[in-house]
Amino acid sequence: MELNATPPNKDAMNCLNQIFQAEMAGIVRYLHYSFMIVGPNRIPIQKWFRDQATEASQHAIIVGEQITSYGGHPPVVSAHVEETNQHSVQALLEESLKFELETLDLYKKLVKFADADMGLEELARDLLRQETDHVNEVRKMLRKP
Repeated sequence: MELNATPPNKDAMNCLNQIFQAEMAGIVRYLHYSFMIVGPNRIPIQKWFRDQATEASQHAIIVGEQITSYGGHPPVVSAHVEETNQHSVQALLEESLKFELETLDLYKKLVKFADADMGLEELARDLLRQETDHVNEVRKMLRKP
């Protein structure tokens, strides 16, 4: 009996690496956003962005552990985080939505690439559901009352 997990296909491993980089970028992105919030609603919005950074960190840990369980090596760089210098809450939420949708697409790809690895598929679906919740939450925050 083999003790190591069987590595998934090359597409799945590449996707895991891209997700890891995206989640690492999410940490940077959301911490930056939290620093840039000013005004009377600063505290709840800053907290929300910090919570997103914490969740991105948790996702990066899960994905990094998955990569190493397959014998891979998580990248030591994150995906690029563009600085737009637009720091209104509206602008930051719009950037956040774009980022969340891109990450959501990566998780959808991972589900497809999981093949017969039911554990990887289950992990991908769970994280996909969480990312879907983020997208929906940001869309609600962007909605005008």
